[in-house]
Amino acid sequence: MREMWAAQLVAPSTFAHVTVPAPLAAALAPGEVLLRVRAGAICGSDMPLFKGAIQRQGGLGNHPDGAPPGPGCPMHEVVGEVLASRHPGLSPGDTAVGWALGQDAIAELVVTEGDSLVPGDGRLPPAQAIVAQPLACVIYAVERMGDVSGQRVAVLGQGPIGMLFSHVLRSRGAFVVGVDRVDRSAEAPAFGVGEVVHASCDRWAESLGPQDRPQVVVESIGHQVGTLTCAIDAVAGGGLVYYFGVPDDLVYPVPMHTFFRKDLTLRAGTTKDRPRVLRLAQRYLQEHPALLDAYVTDRLPMDRVQEAYDRAAAPRPGQLKVVVEA
Repeated sequence: MREMWAAQLVAPSTFAHVTVPAPLAAALAPGEVLLRVRAGAICGSDMPLFKGAIQRQGGLGNHPDGAPPGPGCPMHEVVGEVLASRHPGLSPGDTAVGWALGQDAIAELVVTEGDSLVPGDGRLPPAQAIVAQPLACVIYAVERMGDVSGQRVAVLGQGPIGMLFSHVLRSRGAFVVGVDRVDRSAEAPAFGVGEVVHASCDRWAESLGPQDRPQVVVESIGHQVGTLTCAIDAVAGGGLVYYFGVPDDLVYPVPMHTFFRKDLTLRAGTTKDRPRVLRLAQRYLQEHPALLDAYVTDRLPMDRVQEAYDRAAAPRPGQLKVVVEA
């Protein structure tokens, strides 16, 4: 049996390089695709597993809820060469971008569903083509917000996903307020942020007067329960709070009295219709090519995956998307 390289978590925040059996083309189920990984990017939803959290409630991953992460985990943003396919839209030799649904792409080869991928447009190297995956998630979320033109929209968290929200919201005509504990004033102009707030979101929310309150607040920090309360406290009456990302906790407290009196709407949810929004993201990158150099700030070889995750786990000014390349 052929073997392949992979990284495997052996302790919290600690990878080991391992050799494991490679997936076989002959074993693909209908709709599945076998990829040779060309590039992977680190998402905030990878961080809890990287840091040792237990996965619950059917999140992404190639292991049952509560089980230790398997080889290649945790990474789902992937660009790869199609080696074998049982999906009608993808053929051997294609380059594809999208989701590794097993969250197991820190490996030489990975199997995923063809419906989670689209062919690359061939114009971008893998380390830039991969931006279409997180951008697709953001475009889908912004679609669900309705018309934001002329509205004041606050994005809590100005890391990689928050900056994509800022860029897309600005392109839709919103005035964007970016809030982060990390100073993002240098990066903000490239992403259309109209007002940079270098503060915790609770201090910012506390400081707002009636005229400062945004009509929409995007909570893109995640990985804690308190920031949802910040969003609810900050948003204007009749406004929308969009909670983005995979929740780490099973139950989130909501200040229901405030929510009720302010007549608010709360939205959340996973990205659906993935091929469509991946294609929209590819088109968006063609229309905004300067976004790529501003967004992908750290590129490391796959064998330095430990360093890549350590960087992603410690946000700093000037650092946004961390990508690993095979």
